[in-house]
Amino acid sequence: MAERFTWKPNRSAPGTFQNAVRSASFGNGYRQVAGNGINNETQSWNLTFTGKKARIAAILAFLRAQQGFKAFIWKTPFDGDLHFTCNAYSPTDQGGDLWMLTATFEQTHQVT
Repeated sequence: MAERFTWKPNRSAPGTFQNAVRSASFGNGYRQVAGNGINNETQSWNLTFTGKKARIAAILAFLRAQQGFKAFIWKTPFDGDLHFTCNAYSPTDQGGDLWMLTATFEQTHQVT
C-alpha cells in the first residue's frame, strides 16, 4: 500500500495536465489522432512548501524515503487521491528558522 503525503502546499500551485496521443499524417493534409493507452492523461504539480525547519525537514524526509521512484498518494485539487512520484526537490533557507521547499509531483498510474 502506498504511503500518503499529507502536507499542504502553498496556495499558488501550478499544475500541468498532459495527454499522450499518437498521430499519423497522410496525404492532402489529413491527420489521424488517438489517445495513447487507457491512461493517456497525466498530471504534474510544481509545489512549494514554506514553514519552520522542522516542518520542511519532515517533508524532505518523506520524499527522500520514496527514493524518487516509489509512488505515494496525494490529494489533488481537482481529482482527489492519485498516485505520484517525486524525484526532484529543493530546500532553500529563507533566514532564521524559515525554510522553503519546492518539489515537482509527477502522476503515475498504478494497478489497484
